[in-house]
Amino acid sequence: MRIAIFDYKVVPTNPVGSCHRQMLAGLCQEHEFTVFAVEFDNPCPERIRFVRVPVPTRPLALLFLAYHLVAPVVYWLHRLRTGARFDLVQMVESNLGFGQVSYAHFCHRAYLKRHWKRAGARGLRGWLRWLDHWLHALVEPWVYQRTQQVVVPSQGLKRELEETYHFVRGKVTVIPNPVNLDRMRPPEDFDREGFRQERGVGPGEVVLVFVALGHFERKGLPLVLEALRGLGDLPVRLWVVGGEADLVREWRERVERMGLAGRVAFFGMQKDVPPFLWGADAFVFPSLYEVFPLVSLEAAAAGLPLIVTPLYGVEEFMRDGETGFLVERSVEGVAQGLKRFISLPPEIRRRMGERAREAVAPYGVEPFVEAWRRFYGTGA
Repeated sequence: MRIAIFDYKVVPTNPVGSCHRQMLAGLCQEHEFTVFAVEFDNPCPERIRFVRVPVPTRPLALLFLAYHLVAPVVYWLHRLRTGARFDLVQMVESNLGFGQVSYAHFCHRAYLKRHWKRAGARGLRGWLRWLDHWLHALVEPWVYQRTQQVVVPSQGLKRELEETYHFVRGKVTVIPNPVNLDRMRPPEDFDREGFRQERGVGPGEVVLVFVALGHFERKGLPLVLEALRGLGDLPVRLWVVGGEADLVREWRERVERMGLAGRVAFFGMQKDVPPFLWGADAFVFPSLYEVFPLVSLEAAAAGLPLIVTPLYGVEEFMRDGETGFLVERSVEGVAQGLKRFISLPPEIRRRMGERAREAVAPYGVEPFVEAWRRFYGTGA
């Protein structure tokens, strides 16, 4: 088939884009793909065409509007110039006004209705995030009515979309996101203790790691910080990986005001995240809303126990007390989960991490690519 893929950023560091990229790499010998994106890290330039959509990427609300306006123009100009015809047009969520398949990783209307007030976003940044969600929610019903198929990464998001938009029932397919299991497994020569020492970790200290590209409030960083402050003198450190420079600066100042500067380290955006997982003792992620938190599965694949809220996607493999701890989304809930983990002997913690790795073994790249192969083979 000749397939057009519309996505903002098809790059390894983007949650949806990285999934599209792995699907493209796995199926580019079987289908003809053309990617219409702002940024594209092309895994197979000789087989996959890239057509750039020249729009600004920040703020997200502007990206949404600009992409809606510019992407169709770029698409039709490409068709006129090359004579290209496509059997299938696939986009992300409601980011495009036409197409047969929507690859959805969020239900913006449900999020605004059920979760936004508890997200904790403030100021201009918070207002811009609300605007982006509102714009998506405004267009969602129109787009989902027109699409023939909707692909989602979790059973939880499927339930939510069908409850929010009854007309999508019968046309939602679940394809769990992929985890590069080999990449997440620590190499035998990884110097874990040296990595920890270089980042100021002393003997006997427990290191928690929190990983997010942004949206720190929604993903629960404030709860982790408050819980950490409540632990008193317990030997616990927190690594925060991810976030653009301005966001990290804002949160570093907040941590200093809380008196936690010596216990919390910010590392910003990293091209190579796995070493931070290999160097930590547990992954903490009390997020308010996720449809398939890939970073949680990557942490599990790296052998880390999870201290998380019962999120879509995670609920499908997480076993409380075996692969980590499910916690209530509150300061008290997170603190209780941290205390439960810290009280465990190191050997029990390691075994918990091994069970977490075993639990995510079915989420490899090959099953993901095979699921898309079957999806396209059905004539989607």
